[in-house]
Formats: sequence, C-alpha cells, structure tokens
Amino acid sequence: MISRLLMRRESLLPRDGGGEPWLVSLIAVLCFLACLAAVGALAADRAAHGWSGQLRAEATVQVRPRVGETGAEAAARAAETLAGVPGVAEAQAMDRKTAEALLRPWVGDAVLPDLPLPFLVTVRLDQAAPASAVSLGRALARAGLDATVDDHSLWRGEVERSANLITLLAAAAFLLTAAAAGAAVVYATRAGMAAQRALIQTLSLNGASDGTIAGLFQRRYALLAALSGAIGAGLAMGLVAALRFVGGADGVTAALPLAWSDALWLSPCPPLAATVAFVAAHFAALARLKGRH
Repeated sequence: MISRLLMRRESLLPRDGGGEPWLVSLIAVLCFLACLAAVGALAADRAAHGWSGQLRAEATVQVRPRVGETGAEAAARAAETLAGVPGVAEAQAMDRKTAEALLRPWVGDAVLPDLPLPFLVTVRLDQAAPASAVSLGRALARAGLDATVDDHSLWRGEVERSANLITLLAAAAFLLTAAAAGAAVVYATRAGMAAQRALIQTLSLNGASDGTIAGLFQRRYALLAALSGAIGAGLAMGLVAALRFVGGADGVTAALPLAWSDALWLSPCPPLAATVAFVAAHFAALARLKGRH
C-alpha cells in the first residue's frame, strides 16, 4: 500500500494554502532581482567592450608649432606624416571650429573665442593591425614635429576596470539572491515537515525511507521554485523589452546598452531556481529526519 501511495506523491502532501503563495512571491522577487543583476552585468560588459574598442581604434596627437610656423600648418603636416604610417587608416587635422564644438557643452559660448586651444590631429587606426603610439611618435620625430601621442590606453584601462567591478558586483548580487532563495526554501521545508509530522511518521512506520520522504518535499519546493523563477524571469524579460522599445539599442542610457539576446540569457532562471530549491529542500529534509531519529 505504501508503495502505491508513494507513486502518487503529488497528492500525499496537502497544499499549504497560507504559506506557499508567500513563498512563491518571495522567490519570484528574488529571481527578478537576480535577473536584473545579470542583465546589468551583460549591459555593462557590452558597453565597456564597445568603448574600449572605440578607444583602441583611435589616437589623438597634440602638435606644437615651430618658430615661424602656424599651428594649422603644423597640424596639417603632422596629419600628412601620420597618414603614411603603416597601421593608420586615416589622419585628419582638427580645425578650430570642430574643437570649439567639442568644448562648447563644457565651457559655454562666452569664453570660446578667447580660449587658446591646442592643435590636434585625430588618427583612425587600422582595425586589423593598428599602429602603436611608439611608431606614431617616431614618425612624427623623423618629420621634425614636436608632438605628443595619446593612444587612450589610460582611458581603456579605466573603462575595463569599471566593467570588471560592475560584473563582480552583479555576480555577488546574484549569489546573495540565490542564497536568500535557498534560505527561504530551507525555512519552508522545515515548517512544512513540522506541520506534516503525523504524515511523515505514518510513512516511516510503513517502511518509507528518509530519502523517499525527503523526496516528497524537495519535489514540491522544486516545482514551486520553478514557477517562481518563471514569474521572476518573465517580469525581467518584460522590463528589458520595454526599455529596449523605449530607449532603442541604448535602453535608458548608453552606459547600459541592452540587446534582445539579454532576454534569452534569462531563460535558465526557472531551472536554476528549481535546482537551488531542490538541493536546499533535500538537505533540510534529511537533517530534520535525522534529528527526529
């Protein structure tokens, strides 16, 4: 008889009408937060790689004119020299109008006419085999130009360090939410076993092993966690889709660009939540049964 009852293990444990909805809601919120952390990490990594790639593909050269030479002439000569360097796709002297347009959002229009601006050359590097700052500096020196090359390596390092930090924080947030979900399942398992003490004793007296009894609870809470994970992931996917529609490829801000593939990365959330709940309920149930013995 006990074997036939265990074959119908879904109906053995009565539903907890008061506690289970709260557990589902709690795990759904935790899964939603974990999904947001994962999307934030993906978006930050995508932004960092995009900015790093742009910085790696460009260089800026500041030219100081010689005696008897204007700044525009020195910049034009530097651009002509750099254009012939292997690994340079294009070199162009920046005129004052362009430089003023870059500075206008920062200093305003009032001081721009009297502001001394450096003479710059923008260099676009070959993507396949970019020229190094050393080779650019040597070419300028051979041409008799007094110039400083900035390959943006400092900015690239800062961007990559920031992206790594955001990824670590997102991973920590994900682990904390997973631990909180596991703790909630452990508490719910212990409470459920305490409420079903008579049923557990009946099954044990009829020959059911501790592993079999624990399986009833771990299956119940794994299914609840899978449902919760689906709810949380669905809400996160909806939020990502809404932000993608509203803000386009950049989402809300260019610092965290979103992609449609981010929603696909959230699809493993229900099985992951079910796995966490399964493991947590398994150990909690066995510990409770051993304590009872």
